[in-house]
Amino acid sequence: MYRPRAFDLSDTGVLQTAVDDYSFATFVMETEGELEAVHLPLLLDCTTGPLGTLRGHVARANPVWKTFAQNRTALCIFHGPHAYISPLWYRNEDQVPTWNYLAVHAYGCPRVLDDEATVRKLLDDLSAKYEDAPPNGWSPDRVSEKTYTQLLGGIVAFELTIDRLDGKLKMSQNRATEDQEGAISALDALGTPDAKQVADLMRGATTKA
Repeated sequence: MYRPRAFDLSDTGVLQTAVDDYSFATFVMETEGELEAVHLPLLLDCTTGPLGTLRGHVARANPVWKTFAQNRTALCIFHGPHAYISPLWYRNEDQVPTWNYLAVHAYGCPRVLDDEATVRKLLDDLSAKYEDAPPNGWSPDRVSEKTYTQLLGGIVAFELTIDRLDGKLKMSQNRATEDQEGAISALDALGTPDAKQVADLMRGATTKA
C-alpha cells in the first residue's frame, strides 16, 4: 500500500485496534493463477505472534482454502471510516476533491485449523464478539448438537500469523489548519456515521507532512 509519510500509520497497537474495530475484512489470495477475494469477519489474537494472529472460516465449497497448504501469502484488508472531502469546504476553493480514509493491510500465510475443539472455540469467540452476552445474545448452545455438527462440516477454519502490518490514515494531515477545520465542520454537519467518525479521526490527526 502506498503510504506517504504524512499518512503512514505504523504504531502496532493502533493498527491492531483498527483491525479489531473494523474486523469485517477482504481476504485476497492467489488461487489457480487468479486473485480470489473473500469477504469475512476475522478475529485478532494479539497474544500470539509479534503482530498478532487472525482467525476465521470460509465455506468448504469455496476452493480458496485448498491453496492454504501451498504456503502462499494472503492479504487481509480492513476498511475503516471513509468520507468524500469537497474542495468547497476549504478556505481556498481552488482545489480538487479527495477522499479521507483509514485502511489496514495484514499479510501472512493462512493454515487450516483441523482440531474440532479449536474450531468450536473460534465460532464461540465470533458469536461472543458480535452478540450481546447471554441470555439476550445468540450463542452456539442455542443450536442442537446434531445441527451444529452438520454445519461444522460445511466450513473450513483457518488462522494466519501476521508477518506484516501496514496502515494508512489519510485525514488531511497535509492541509492547512483552516482547511482541516473547514472539512471537519462540514463532516460534522453531514452527520452520517462515517462522516462523524472521519471528523473525529481528523481532530486527532494533526501532524503535517
